[in-house]
Amino acid sequence: MTKRVLTLSVMSSLVLAGCADMNQSQRSTAEGAGIGAAAGAVIGAIAGGGKGAAIGAAAGAGTGALGGYLWNEHLEKQKQQMQKATEGTSVQVTQTADNRLKINVPSDAGFASDSAQLSPKLRAALNELATSLLQNPAETVQIVGYTDSTGGDAINYPLSQNRAQSVESYLLSRGVQPQRVTTQGLGSQNPLASNDTAQGRALNRRVEIFVAYPKS
Repeated sequence: MTKRVLTLSVMSSLVLAGCADMNQSQRSTAEGAGIGAAAGAVIGAIAGGGKGAAIGAAAGAGTGALGGYLWNEHLEKQKQQMQKATEGTSVQVTQTADNRLKINVPSDAGFASDSAQLSPKLRAALNELATSLLQNPAETVQIVGYTDSTGGDAINYPLSQNRAQSVESYLLSRGVQPQRVTTQGLGSQNPLASNDTAQGRALNRRVEIFVAYPKS
């Protein structure tokens, strides 16, 4: 049993190694398939005394390839559009491991310290995002606000929520339907950098926007 599971795990590692020449969307699918295959092999081997390893690998590959959400050509196009719209800023636009479009907006491109007012740079990016959301009505949006560690929870949690809601309000003003958008304020949780420096605190004061196409 151990030999079969190890063999399948090695195969999944080879799949991951072959992802180097793929684009990000293709890599996510292939990596999910490889990881799913390895996990499925282990579960199948345990349940079937070794005979279920291959079956488990196949099932795991299918599940892993799907990921948490569906990455499609619309999201890939949105990613490219948002990267172009935010070019020259510190905004980062990426595809997450669970196939969501992530737009990370740090303070210098989004909000001043102790403020929930949108900066002009962020408004320009949100205009592009709103347009693409209107063209893809099946997509949902999650907006998470953060602060640095100064000020304490009594200030930081409401401020982070207000930042998320400011982004939401702007998207709604551009025609995005409210039922498609959720917000959350997490205060100083999940820092990206040390709060001991001004540069680190600036990175931690941010809004993260996630666009997802739910699996049907």
